[in-house]
Amino acid sequence: MKYLTQTVQKGDWKAEKHVPIIHLPEEVKAGEAFEVSVSVGDEIAHPNTVEHHIAWIKLFFQPEDSKFPIEVGSYQFAAHGEAEVFSAPLIQAKMTVAAKGTFTAISYCNLHGLWESAAELVF
Repeated sequence: MKYLTQTVQKGDWKAEKHVPIIHLPEEVKAGEAFEVSVSVGDEIAHPNTVEHHIAWIKLFFQPEDSKFPIEVGSYQFAAHGEAEVFSAPLIQAKMTVAAKGTFTAISYCNLHGLWESAAELVF
């Protein structure tokens, strides 16, 4: 039996166009609002066509002393060429946290499957 987690791929976003890139401020303060964004294809553009596109991105945050991650958001990109409209694989969230921890982003390419990356939040 193969588990879903065994199919998630990782890579260097500078060399692989499918990896979600987490953009965080250099430093945040506990309880103060900040913005986090996730994009796919910053260094190497990912195709955005009917045949080949990023269908969704999920963003999670796991506080340092927590056993489980918290889902920050799930973002579906529905426009893949209908009437020449295309959704770009970029999301933004404004949030507050009480503790430092790790952000994890997962993206799904309709041709190449699941991709993951992580970034540490520094206080």
